[in-house]
Amino acid sequence: MENLALYRKYRPQTFSEVTGQDDIVKTLSNALATNRVAHAYLFCGPRGVGKTTTARVLARAVNCLDRKGAEPCNKCANCLAISENRAMDIIEIDAASNRGIDEARELREGIKFAPSQLKYKVIIIDECHQLTKDAANALLKTLEEPPKHAIFILATTEFHKMISTITSRCQRFDFKKPTVAEISAKLERIAKAEKVKVEKDALNLIAANASGAVRDAEVFLNQVIIFDKDKTITADEVREILGLIDVRVLEQFAGYLVKKDTKGAIGYLNEVLDKGYDPHEFAKDVINYFRQMMLLKIDERLINPLFANLTREDLEKIKEYVYALEEKDIHRGLELFLEAQNAIRYSPIPQLPIELAIVEFLDLGEK
Repeated sequence: MENLALYRKYRPQTFSEVTGQDDIVKTLSNALATNRVAHAYLFCGPRGVGKTTTARVLARAVNCLDRKGAEPCNKCANCLAISENRAMDIIEIDAASNRGIDEARELREGIKFAPSQLKYKVIIIDECHQLTKDAANALLKTLEEPPKHAIFILATTEFHKMISTITSRCQRFDFKKPTVAEISAKLERIAKAEKVKVEKDALNLIAANASGAVRDAEVFLNQVIIFDKDKTITADEVREILGLIDVRVLEQFAGYLVKKDTKGAIGYLNEVLDKGYDPHEFAKDVINYFRQMMLLKIDERLINPLFANLTREDLEKIKEYVYALEEKDIHRGLELFLEAQNAIRYSPIPQLPIELAIVEFLDLGEK
């Protein structure tokens, strides 16, 4: 049996399995249940949130021979043909590599003919904002007078690059990033199915570092499981495997800054980097830590401990720092470490911009 990566093995096969897109799923389900499917859809949103996956589920649902309500049965001849990539009437195009006028014209000519096997021809165009102007205009002509047997599903990560004449002819759905809790819940289901033990904190950590992309979270989990499948995987092991900086490292670093201990802060920075941490990643995590302090200073309700990878003890420690610093100091720290992160790539000594940020933050640069 083929050893599939987790993101392929557990790709949603029904609308109910799509993570974090309840409103979109409900609208599409209602359209299917009432036979009011549109001829063209535009799925917008960040990468890895389920646009193409939802398009594939929709393609099966409209062609399913035994659909119950909105969900495809995934057992009939049509569903199996689509799932196994044998259905000639399902056309997937990656506009990033097939963006020219020739492909668009070929599609336009081919779409005129009735489906050879299914009820509907479904054309899924990924990253459709990358179509050339001529190709987009050719597509537009098809969308203006679409044949009854065709359904177009356009997907894009950059809606602002789409031409308005195309977007106005599509039903638009904006895919959002799922919450950390939603991603973590899916990872937990996968871990159980794979019969591996992963601590809840470890799953939350993986989910939080996926930046809202379910696919990335599944790739991370795959990486963690491969590392050690025979024992319970902890949050510390996840940090080590994925190269994440322990929040306690950031706490200790911030502690030196709060105490105005320049020697301690620079010494600790170099100690951390000597252990193999990447300076650019360290600066990014310091920026995120200062951001959390800024939000706490404004309003404690702005911080979700789960999203921020903070335990109760971590939250108490960062609150302690927030009370010790003035709001202007936190803002200054954010600006300095942002500048440091941008300067690292041009610096002959990678940690030098961070060291300069430390010195300037502690006002020693003026003495």
